[in-house]
This record gives sequence, C-alpha cells and structure tokens, in this order.
Amino acid sequence: MKRRILIAATATATILLLGLWVAGAGADAPTPGEAVRQAEGTISADLLYAHTAFLADDLLEGRGPGSRGDLLAQRYIAAQFERLGLQPGGDNGTWFQKFPIVGKNITSKSSLTVTGAGQPHPRRGRQMTFNFFDEFIPFSGLEDENIEVSGELVFIGYGIVAPEYDWNDFKGMDLKGKVLLGFVNDPPATVDQPELFGGKALTYYGRWTYKYEEAERQGAAGAILIHTPDSAGYPFQVVQTSWTGEQFELPRSADALPPVPLQAWVTSEVAAKILSAAGQNLEELWTAAARRDFQPVRLGLTASTKMTQTVRTIDTANVVGVLPGADPELKNQYVVYTSHHDHLGKGEGEGDVIYNGASDNAIGIAALLGIAEALAAVPGGSRRSQIFAAVAAEEQGLLGSEHYANNPTVPVADTVANINMDGLSTWGSTKDIVLIGSGKSELDQVAALVAERNNLKLLPDQFPEKGFFYRSDQFNLAKVGVPALYFDAGLDVIGKPEGYGKQKFEEYTANDYHQPSDEIKPDWDW
Repeated sequence: MKRRILIAATATATILLLGLWVAGAGADAPTPGEAVRQAEGTISADLLYAHTAFLADDLLEGRGPGSRGDLLAQRYIAAQFERLGLQPGGDNGTWFQKFPIVGKNITSKSSLTVTGAGQPHPRRGRQMTFNFFDEFIPFSGLEDENIEVSGELVFIGYGIVAPEYDWNDFKGMDLKGKVLLGFVNDPPATVDQPELFGGKALTYYGRWTYKYEEAERQGAAGAILIHTPDSAGYPFQVVQTSWTGEQFELPRSADALPPVPLQAWVTSEVAAKILSAAGQNLEELWTAAARRDFQPVRLGLTASTKMTQTVRTIDTANVVGVLPGADPELKNQYVVYTSHHDHLGKGEGEGDVIYNGASDNAIGIAALLGIAEALAAVPGGSRRSQIFAAVAAEEQGLLGSEHYANNPTVPVADTVANINMDGLSTWGSTKDIVLIGSGKSELDQVAALVAERNNLKLLPDQFPEKGFFYRSDQFNLAKVGVPALYFDAGLDVIGKPEGYGKQKFEEYTANDYHQPSDEIKPDWDW
C-alpha cells in the first residue's frame, strides 16, 4: 500500500505542539516552536500506519474489554512505552492500572410486550409485541441472571431535571416502579429561547447516560429511549451493534442507588405505535415536551419484558507511561494525554464479525504513541512531566478514564491539562482543526495560539448537536476539574471541493462507525 506523507501541518503535529506549549520546554531545550520542528520528524506516515495496522488487525479480534485482544493491545502499548524510555505509571511500578469491570450479556431474544390497562379505548385491549434487535434493544442495571420487568408506561418527555433552566419534566409525579418512555437529546431551542439548554449544542442533559441516571434517581423500573438518527447522532444500527453482546460497567459502590432494571432503546416507529395505542400522537407529544409546562403522561399501558443474562467480573487495564519533567519545581505538574485502546470486540453470526476499530480508535493510540515518541526525543525535555494514558473500556461508557479520574496516578490538583485523542482525520490535510467543547476551559487560548502558529483555522464543534464532548474520555477528566482539550478532524480539506470533509465525516458515521467495516481503507491519507 502506497502511503503519502503529509508535509503540511497535521492534527498530530498540532497536538504535539500543544503539549510542548503547555508542558514548556526545559532549561536546555529549544523553544516550543523549535522543539516541535525537531521532534515532529519522528512522527512519520509509516510509524502511524504500523501502530494502527497492528492494533486494528483481526488478530486482536476487535479489542473487546477483558478479551485476549484487549490484553494484546495493552502489552503492545506497554512495550512501545518501554522502548521510548518512559517510566511505568501504573500500579506497583508496572505499566498497568488494572480495575475490575462487570460484564453482562443478554442471552435471550427479549421482546417488549405492551398491553392495555383496562381503560375504555378501542385499541387498548390488544397486546403488542416488539422484537429484539430490529425494534427493541434492552439491557439491565441488575446483576441477576433472570430479570422480569413489568410496569405502567409513563411518557416523560425529555426526562430532565435542570433547576438552572427552571426545567422539570417530572412535575413531582411518583414514578417508582414505572417504566419511563422519553426522548434522547435536549429540548430544542426556540425563537423566543435560542439559548435554551445549549441551543443547538447538546448538553449532558441530552445524553443517554443522563437519562438512565435520572430514571435511577426517580426509582423507575425501566427507562426506554426513543431513537431517531438526528436526536441520537447516529443511525439505529449503532445502537444495535453497541448495545448488544456483552456490556460492561464499573462495579457499583455500596452506597449507590438501586439500578434501573430495564434500560432500553426503541425505534421511533415503535414509539409511535405505543403512543397511538394510548390515544396519543408522537409528533404532538414531541411539541409538548419542548415546553416548560409539559406534564408527564400516564399512558394507561403496561410494558413488560423478560431477560436472561450471563454475569461475570473480569479485569481490564489502563496503560500508563510517564515522561518526567526537567524543571526542579514544575516537574511535579503533569500534562495527561489520553486515548482509548478498546473497541467493541467480536460479534456473532457469519461473515465479518470483527469490530476492528481502525478509526475508533487504533489510529488515536497510534497518535498517542507518535506524540510520546516525539516528546521523548525533544532535547532537554520539557519543564512539566507528561503522562500518556491509553485508557480502557471507553466504548462501554468511558470506564477506563472514569477509573483514572477517580483513582489518579498523580494528584488531580497537580494535573494542569488533559489532551485527548479519539480518531484522527484520514481524508487529508486541512486548513482547519475543530476544538470540541470550546469555551469550557482556559486552554482554549492556548489552542488558538497554537492553531495560529500552524496556520490552521480553529473552529468550534461543527456538529454540536451530537454532543461529542460528553462522548470521549476527556469528559471524565473535566468532571474532576482538569482543563481538557479534545480535537476533531478539520473539514476544509486541501485540494478537495467544498463540502468534501463533511461528506467524508457523514459517510463514516452512516457506514463505518461502530461497524465491522471500520478498517484501514485504501484511500486513507497518512
């Protein structure tokens, strides 16, 4: 395969310079600008390709958490850290920060049954059944092997309690033991309220994780989210591939609230049928749910399902390497680079069932290793110490970075910045680079300066409705107070027609995101 080497500034070189700028050159080192010019030559197309090709190889079987491929990826990354002369930053002088995860795999094709509750309506007496996988994707917060859930269905709009926006979708209704049906995403902004929640930009209130957390606080028996490609930010096939098979979570603490037994997704077509059976209209409820005065709607229907699952506890690990700083005082401050090494593992059935995760996120780990290689080569080192954390189980809900944030290998107060990499542009050098979560820390000023010096236009999130800031590992570092930077690929591709970058991004989302087809492509520009 012929691989072109890009001479223009790349995302990797930009991130490298950001790291040097934040870390600061050591006393005997050149300025950050000079240092990046010396060091970036170590980040070659062949280097990035080699790391990506190994991590995305079928041999690693998709790097599912706790799998043989997961362990191979960890050992490979640790070997690279050792080759570069980094110091182990894991547990007990090792490269690995191990932690347990609970794996649950539904082994039955659990359908969703909706029945009438006896109110006088011509359609409420019938029973509707919605099929597993095509219409209904369930999982559970419980660790029982056999789970049976049944409860009154209540439509709860967007399921949000946000005092700062004077917003409460529950209006004091007792929802203990109920099955909640609602929308993912935030209520839309209006002409009168253009900045409601985040305007066009998704807030954490819109994330599916928040919806299930709020259902837990309400004491619900179930929470069913209505999927549309626009509201979720991806097609239903992503739900099918991401939420079936073995699912993992961190062990629950002893003082945690009881988990929600049923956590599920349905298609919008299924939701429309359920609401119609209750004499309601999906589009009308969508409009009503966008108002502060929305009242939850008791549908007069009962939702039930039975699930059989296997449950096990296994270990995975973050891989952590440290490059000590050169300044006697500032070496006790740390810049942390993160990138996740896991993907979805191996599916079932015939044909290609390996989720190689080349773009998500073998290439991100390749960038992490490339930047570590370059920084290790900087003459005189940097003033601050730098940590390279290849984190685990991101695809399962950012578990590795959550464990690191809650159990940092160095004090959070001494961590001055996090730079996260989750995917890189594979469609060519661009005139721009996108800062996800712009406006969330003072590091924006550093990013703007570095982009200017690289002759790159720094843009805010170009798809703010997709909520990317909450979907990758820097979110957990930000939650504990670490200023974080996370970049997405630029869209203004040099030598390509207007709209080419956006087209490539949308093609990836529609065809390859969380699919077995996420493999190295012949046309990738290295």
